Amino acid sequence: MRLRISTVFLSLALSVGPAFAQSSQIITGTVTDAMCGAHHMMQGKTPAQCTRECVKEGSDFALASGDKVFILKGDKSQFDKFAGQSVTIKGKVHGKTITADSIAAAKS
Repeated sequence: MRLRISTVFLSLALSVGPAFAQSSQIITGTVTDAMCGAHHMMQGKTPAQCTRECVKEGSDFALASGDKVFILKGDKSQFDKFAGQSVTIKGKVHGKTITADSIAAAKS
């Protein structure tokens, strides 16, 4: 009996699981850091320099898009390459985190 119930629950979990899978989204914004967000605080530094300094000090890379700031997860060397720039990111959004699949300069 236990085996039958376990099998039913396993079958149910496997059939429902894909319904909750996240699909990729495309979001445009500026690569920044989680501490500064859209407003950089270092005097005399460009947004790119400020972002890199804050990340070096332990802050996460982030994407400022409109009034939202998302933490970026993925290839940090790619985020660093676009620090302070407007980009388009394709990835999975979960709350305030984006797991990036790709990043490219935003089209003007």
